[in-house]
Amino acid sequence: MSDKIWPNVTLVQHPVIQQDLSRARDVNTSVEDFRRLVGQIAGLMAFEITRDYPTENLVIETPLGPATGRRLARELTLVPILRAGLGMIDPILQLLPAARVGHIGIYRDEETLEPVTYYQKFPPNIAETDVIVIDPMLATAGSVNATITCLRQYNVNAIKVLCLLAAPEGIENLNNAHDNVTVFTAAIDERLNDKGYIVPGLGDAGDRLFGTL
Repeated sequence: MSDKIWPNVTLVQHPVIQQDLSRARDVNTSVEDFRRLVGQIAGLMAFEITRDYPTENLVIETPLGPATGRRLARELTLVPILRAGLGMIDPILQLLPAARVGHIGIYRDEETLEPVTYYQKFPPNIAETDVIVIDPMLATAGSVNATITCLRQYNVNAIKVLCLLAAPEGIENLNNAHDNVTVFTAAIDERLNDKGYIVPGLGDAGDRLFGTL
């Protein structure tokens, strides 16, 4: 794990998250268990990423009379990067059921390691919402950077990134391209290998989520 500190990175070290992440890393973990663990980690991390979201007063009627409560002051849009990001979306929606969901499809060219965008669909009011970009791995940051660049074209300003693992190289690449985006991750691993995979990482998250190894 890297010992460098980046001001735009929040390392979520909750004991349950770290336990689940250790089990997800295990090569012997089944597809069923891997999918469950990734979802559980994503749901727990959603608490952290929304910790500082603005709220506003809400007057409600309880069985015994009126009370003043709180609600989120801005709408949220979740943007999972296809396909692996889909494995994290449902548990987050259980916590944030009113959130909109946009989708972007990106794959990495295995020769150049450059991202290729093949699909995008966002809510029409996305510029008026806070956006959480969701992907299990921040490796080279190619897919995340391409997603943020696309969102900027829709005048989106409030963007956070939620991932399970990050590589130092990916964090640096993201900082160089978009220095005002905060990353929430459960671990920062050692490095990337020559194929652009995080080491020690957990393998290909999409293949392990959907059983396409």
